[in-house]
Amino acid sequence: MSSIKIRAKEKGGVVTVKCLISHPMETGFRKDKKTGKPIPAHFIQEVVAESGGKVRMTAYWSGAISKNPYLSFKFKGGKKGDTVKIAWKDNKGQSDSAEAKIS
Repeated sequence: MSSIKIRAKEKGGVVTVKCLISHPMETGFRKDKKTGKPIPAHFIQEVVAESGGKVRMTAYWSGAISKNPYLSFKFKGGKKGDTVKIAWKDNKGQSDSAEAKIS
């Protein structure tokens, strides 16, 4: 199962993309309550959105982003039936991607 849920809607030539990413987003500054040891940093570093063969948005994140981040953005040039792809990479080398059709 993908860690990304995407919705994309076109209205008046503008596509609005909304996505929810399941990720722990640990800063590396919190401590385990039982052991007192620091919880290692584990956060998304890069999110890329593509549609129609073009990169529509790139975001560079750090540990300051909350757990299970929500992302919303708009772009022009997409149409109903096109595919939007969202991909992320984190600081531990993990990654995921998902696609959705524009409605």
